[in-house]
Amino acid sequence: MTAWNDDRGFGFISPPNGGDRVFAHIKGFNTRNCRPQVNDAVTYTLGEDKRGRPCAVNVTIIGAERKKKPTRLLPTPAILFALLFLGAVGVSVAIDRLPVIVAIAYVALSLISFVAYALDKSAARRGAWRTKEATLHTLALAGGWPSALIAQQTLRHKSKKTSFRAVFWLTVLINCVVLVSLHAESRQAVLEAVMKSIVSSLALEHAW
Repeated sequence: MTAWNDDRGFGFISPPNGGDRVFAHIKGFNTRNCRPQVNDAVTYTLGEDKRGRPCAVNVTIIGAERKKKPTRLLPTPAILFALLFLGAVGVSVAIDRLPVIVAIAYVALSLISFVAYALDKSAARRGAWRTKEATLHTLALAGGWPSALIAQQTLRHKSKKTSFRAVFWLTVLINCVVLVSLHAESRQAVLEAVMKSIVSSLALEHAW
């Protein structure tokens, strides 16, 4: 593989004997349990797509079983952070610092966000119509970011694109500031909370 776009589910293969690169879609791979990567050695059969254009079919990643990663047993720092935030919301509601509707909204929007990520991941694999990044960011900003962060980690979707992650973490920061500001007794406390949120975000980015 000389090129691969995992979000869109396609890439190009350079024949070992030279010649034009061959288009390869994720649908043409036999090893669905192992996602392709650049520099993977593959075997394939030259075929045609629905428009008669040449493409690779019956693509097999050499050594795919050896490359298969073990199942992660422990949650990542990002997932723990998302769960901690939801826990903080739950505690705030329990001590009457936040109305119950806030917790309900976070849970509902989190479920919607996770489904949106799952559908977008499926669409990327099938080459179907994708969910707009603006829609995913809107859901995150509205309160669905905890499950969006969990989806990024568990589904391995939207977890590498730098521009997307930058905007996403901005929505996380805004949510954290808003939650803390509802509990803060002074402007100074809000500013301190903002600084802590920024430090936490940078620490998580480094941990990834």
